[in-house]
Amino acid sequence: MSTPGHHTLHKIVVIGGGYAGTLAANHLRMRADVEITVVNPRPEFVERVRLHQFVAGTREATVDYGTLLGEGVRLVVDSATRIDTATRTVRLASGGALDYDYVIYAVGSTGAIPASVPGAAEFAFDLAELEPARRLRARLAESPLDAPVTVVGGGLTGIETAAELAEQGRAVTLVCGQALAPSFGASARRAVATWLSRHRVAVLEADVVREVQSDAVVLADGGVRASALTIWAGGFGVPRLAAASGLRTDAIGRLLTDETLTSVDDDRIVATGDAAAPSGRPLRMSCYAAGPLGAQAADTVLSRIAGTEPAVISLAFSGACVSLGRHVGIRQLARKDDTAVNLYVGGRMGAAIKEVTCNFAVKRIRREARRPGSLIWVKGGPRPEQPAPAPRDVTTP
Repeated sequence: MSTPGHHTLHKIVVIGGGYAGTLAANHLRMRADVEITVVNPRPEFVERVRLHQFVAGTREATVDYGTLLGEGVRLVVDSATRIDTATRTVRLASGGALDYDYVIYAVGSTGAIPASVPGAAEFAFDLAELEPARRLRARLAESPLDAPVTVVGGGLTGIETAAELAEQGRAVTLVCGQALAPSFGASARRAVATWLSRHRVAVLEADVVREVQSDAVVLADGGVRASALTIWAGGFGVPRLAAASGLRTDAIGRLLTDETLTSVDDDRIVATGDAAAPSGRPLRMSCYAAGPLGAQAADTVLSRIAGTEPAVISLAFSGACVSLGRHVGIRQLARKDDTAVNLYVGGRMGAAIKEVTCNFAVKRIRREARRPGSLIWVKGGPRPEQPAPAPRDVTTP
């Protein structure tokens, strides 16, 4: 770490205490002359990759921030409502405000229950965040084991949720809206389908939910299926903080940045994780990408403080994992550009890899707290060609 000088500490506000924001906060401690504040609406860290287990009652999904944040990092339990770039303050829901020299925008992602589907917002549950997951867990606990459950969404979250509940003996229907596990290779998709079939999950691949009722779902073809509980896992959205702050975003609200993760509107705002859209081409929303992007966002801020040119992001994907209950998993292998190859690891070995991956996501945050700058990751994934950087005045606090 550098030695603090006589000047005022550089104030850095990290908005969001998820996988990317927490790691970024710890990584910033590579300099000693920084004042780091993490703003998060909850007093505890949420392991989002375990929320399907949480709703089924097979695992808790929160971690004490005291075990994750490095010495000197301050946690403010509040919600940011606006970034005021003119006064360099982050406005809070409590009415307070935080001054900043730099912001790391790490607000993450949320559930995306579509308003265009009648009854979905009123009757469907999502499990993208802790609070709706708690409501869903309570509702499941009250529901008879034979009550029909519908999971909407054939991606990894939907599959994991359907599998977790089916393993408990629940009657589950999975409505995919398109292909089952579309990001996986053909052989891995067949393995997922086989497991679901053996556990009596009714998989409706091409069907689409047109309406959600209190006790049923209506499909696009007019078919009606009983559903005592409907879980929406059909994608993710992002908080609207960037747009509310007058910053440019992509179509779903991710902050538009250059390839150094710096906002295209303000070089004191650096985005990371699910809410960042570098060059308008965001990386896959994932726990896998969150840690490296958090470190790279922090590096961009540290470079600006030092008066040097920030590096462009570099991250290669290697695949994805999905759990099928507590004893089986699939580790799909992929090229650096996140394109699946027709090769996977399944069964108990796949489950073990998934568990190691989930554990590592938290362990790397703790390790970064102990040794700022220790995170390593696979680099070299393809990104858009960038023009040579124009000379740019680096702002100083």
